[in-house]
Amino acid sequence: MKRIIRGGTIVTDSTVFAGDILVEDGKIARVAERVESADAEVIDAAGRYVLPGAVDIHTHMDLDVGIARVIDDFCDGTVAAACGGTTTIVDHMAFGPKGCSPWHQIREYHRLADGNAVVDYGFHGVLQHVDDAVLDDMAQIAREEGVTSFKVYMTYDYRIDDRDLMKVLERAARERILIASHCENHGIVTHFRDKFVREGKTQARWHPVSRPNEAEAEAVRRFLTLARVAGEAPAYIVHLSSREGLEEVRRARNIGQRHFGAETCPQYLLLDEALYGDPKEGLKAIMAPPLRRRADRDALWQALAAGELDTVATDHCPFTFATQKQQGAEDFTRCPSGAPGVEERLILMYSEGVVKGRITLPQLVRYACANPARVAGLYPRKGSLDVGADADLAIIDPKREWTMTTGLMHGASDYTCYEGMKVTGAIERVLLRGKTVALDGRFTGQRGDGQYLRRGTSALAED
Repeated sequence: MKRIIRGGTIVTDSTVFAGDILVEDGKIARVAERVESADAEVIDAAGRYVLPGAVDIHTHMDLDVGIARVIDDFCDGTVAAACGGTTTIVDHMAFGPKGCSPWHQIREYHRLADGNAVVDYGFHGVLQHVDDAVLDDMAQIAREEGVTSFKVYMTYDYRIDDRDLMKVLERAARERILIASHCENHGIVTHFRDKFVREGKTQARWHPVSRPNEAEAEAVRRFLTLARVAGEAPAYIVHLSSREGLEEVRRARNIGQRHFGAETCPQYLLLDEALYGDPKEGLKAIMAPPLRRRADRDALWQALAAGELDTVATDHCPFTFATQKQQGAEDFTRCPSGAPGVEERLILMYSEGVVKGRITLPQLVRYACANPARVAGLYPRKGSLDVGADADLAIIDPKREWTMTTGLMHGASDYTCYEGMKVTGAIERVLLRGKTVALDGRFTGQRGDGQYLRRGTSALAED
């Protein structure tokens, strides 16, 4: 079927212009000031912004964290994504059984996602121990599955120490595989968590104190140093949250390090540690890294405006407040870490970023659509409005005003961290490969609409 998106304001990562988009066989067939086709359905986009479907390269669907399992499976979570204008996710896997091959979780996540996801999806592999077989598996998975990125953790039980991380990074440099890292200094974090529990400082307000800015900054510096020494290995810092961590990113760029990128998330741009002041409600915002200070928020917005960061993702990791989060009611260290966000991201970045003058419309597309696709090895098929790209589109009514509440969200969690926030702009229609999957806040697609994406080499790994 042919469709014409008529008379909208088309936004790419470099320009804004009035025009039409012709969609044919699930692809963008033409973009011009005026498009005519006698047998095409016409979608009126006058007075609307037409963006590429957003790409979220940091989600955790159906994640088992040991003490709890996130409440969104690949259907619930991707329905929320679709209704929020996100048409592609790249999901970070949970750890598998101790000593397992990386292939174990690849197969498990296909079982969880295939036939369930309603938007297109890919996976980041996960490394939880390192030996020659694991490194060979990593290279084979990249070739055969199109999983061209793997995540390591510098904290938690399956953290990778510096010696093994060097082995991973050296192999990744040869194979042009992107290594993403959760950057927090394990010694600092575990020292303070243990100390606070011994001292009875177990309320939510002690959570950010236990994971100080310096813990992130030290690990960011170390990770980037190891990547550089390992032969400029492709490296990606997930969920950057602090001004000190940002300074380490700037330092690496200033000395000429290449082949690395950094993401931040809406929660670190819009929320702050004041939420932890309520011992009960503060559990909603238990996440790692934690919410920071207003000065950190300001620094991250300034970095986005200056083009110093690469992407805005979500780290979508939702639990229920009524039950799962209550595990931490007496001790924040027992609270499952994470919060929902995949549906809220795009419109909050428009409302709080573009409308308030913090970033431009092209920058919104750059951080939420184009650059995530580039980092993931999906551009220009995803995240662009180029002819031949998948016809993934998000149409935004720029002036509609509304209040964000849990009842308007489509995931399975029973809360949003943005409850009561006044929003300007609304996701009016979302198309996935030319099919309308969300319309005026209603999901109109079907379970299984999503396709698995075999990804190419990350732009961060290209010369």
